Amino acid sequence: MSQPAERKDLETTKKMKSVMGKYFMELEQGAQQGRKTAWCTSVGPAELLRALGFNVYFPENHGAMLGASRMASDLIPLANARGFSPDICSYLTSDIGSYLKGDTPLKKMGMSGPPRPDVLVYNTNQCRDVKDWFQFYAREFGVPCLGVHTPRSIGEMDEAMIEYVAAQIEALVPDLEKVAGQKLDPDKLREIVASSRRCTELWKAVLLTAASVPSPLTFFDGTIQMGPAVVLRGHGDAIAYYEMLLAELKQRIVDGTAAVPGERFRVYWEGMPIWGKLRDLSTQFADLQTCVVASTYCNSWVFEDLNPDDPYRSMARAYSRLFICRSDDQKEQYIQDVVAAYKADGIVYHDAKTCPNNSNNRYQMPLRIQEKLGKPYLVIHGDLNDLRLYSEEQTRTNVQAFVEQLAQG
Repeated sequence: MSQPAERKDLETTKKMKSVMGKYFMELEQGAQQGRKTAWCTSVGPAELLRALGFNVYFPENHGAMLGASRMASDLIPLANARGFSPDICSYLTSDIGSYLKGDTPLKKMGMSGPPRPDVLVYNTNQCRDVKDWFQFYAREFGVPCLGVHTPRSIGEMDEAMIEYVAAQIEALVPDLEKVAGQKLDPDKLREIVASSRRCTELWKAVLLTAASVPSPLTFFDGTIQMGPAVVLRGHGDAIAYYEMLLAELKQRIVDGTAAVPGERFRVYWEGMPIWGKLRDLSTQFADLQTCVVASTYCNSWVFEDLNPDDPYRSMARAYSRLFICRSDDQKEQYIQDVVAAYKADGIVYHDAKTCPNNSNNRYQMPLRIQEKLGKPYLVIHGDLNDLRLYSEEQTRTNVQAFVEQLAQG
């Protein structure tokens, strides 16, 4: 086998530090200047909070930072000692451990730490853990904790369910207005929903470039590039960033520049990232000339249902269409469609020990999909943040064997 060409990093990524740095700087400065801060789950009603003038902070983003910086495994036991089980979400336990220790990677971003919340707003579309997580901080800081309770295992999206969720989002407004000290401007809300919609269109277009052969983008790139889509949707900075990134990726397609030089195989990643091992996994797959072209996770911030002309119902529809809260039939069809669209040769399922809600290998789904598609699959056992639950040697051996299986056709 000839030695593949050296991987070329995306030029646009160099601007990521300034875009994200500006976001964190504005969080810190806003808090110092007395601007109200709302903590929000990653697929919560951020548009509504921004329309009311809140700084919006996302603890899940902080959880991912703790995982990627490999701080999490030392912090999780502190939360365990305060009564949080080691079996629950390691975003939650690492974040609370960070709070208890007063140590955070945000200090490297020029912040003293997470901004103090004036209100916490969650959506249970992901799991119940986000509610328990936010209620802990509500007790710690003595501030309101408001929530939207989304049904789980959703099959077809019926109007009664959309009305139910939309009514909950709209019912948040009076309490949020009290905290914000101002009335909601409906025009401002429509403007921000429109901005979020544009962000999501661009983010989807970025991810879809990976359907090209060779792919100009990997799943591992996506976990970095998704930052603005998570914390800055509804903000013009996210739109500007993705316009630049999309232009560069389209040029890569024209030039035939591969994210994985010498790409031989294409793989779909189902489940959470293993944050502390992204670089190692990216390198191993690249060395095997295998491109992880798409994932369920990165696509979780594609909200095509957002509509500025119908903000509450469209937010309800967008946030209830999230993969994690759909029925198995819907999930299986989605995976089959994406595997076909991205021309994937096989599927990797990450069984994240502390994230059962986003581990889809436990009830025969891989076998059912394999029967339909005839494509090999691999289950990697690990966790999103707790690296004590991950075996480096076993995973490397299993990935090697999986790619050998792909080579056999």
